[in-house]
Amino acid sequence: QVQLAESGGGLVQAGGSLRLSCVASGSVYVMGWYRQAPGKQRELVASITSDGTTNYADSVKGRFTISRDNAKNTVLLQMNSLRPEDTAVYSCNARITPGSLWGSWGQGTQVTVSS
Repeated sequence: QVQLAESGGGLVQAGGSLRLSCVASGSVYVMGWYRQAPGKQRELVASITSDGTTNYADSVKGRFTISRDNAKNTVLLQMNSLRPEDTAVYSCNARITPGSLWGSWGQGTQVTVSS
C-alpha cells in the first residue's frame, strides 16, 4: 500500500493563494486532491494521471492548478483566488493502477479562507 504525506494548507484571506503538496511512497497511476467541508460530502477537487491528464471540479476550474513530478512521486495543488467556500479539509489520495480503487484516507490538511 502506498503511503501519502500531505503538507501545506492554513489560513488565508479571500483572494489569496495556498499550495498543497503530497508525496507518495511509491509510483502511482493517478493522484488527486479531495476536500470535505463540515456537513458536506467529500468531493474530488482535482486529479492528475502519470501522463499528465488532469481533471478539475467545475468549482475550481481556472483558479486551482494540479501538477505532478513523477520522479519524486509528488503532486502539487496551487490554489489561487481562494473563496470562503473553499474552506475544507483537503486530503490527498492515489490509485496505483488504472483499475485500482482510491486508497486509504489520511488526516488531511485544513484550508480556511476568511472573508
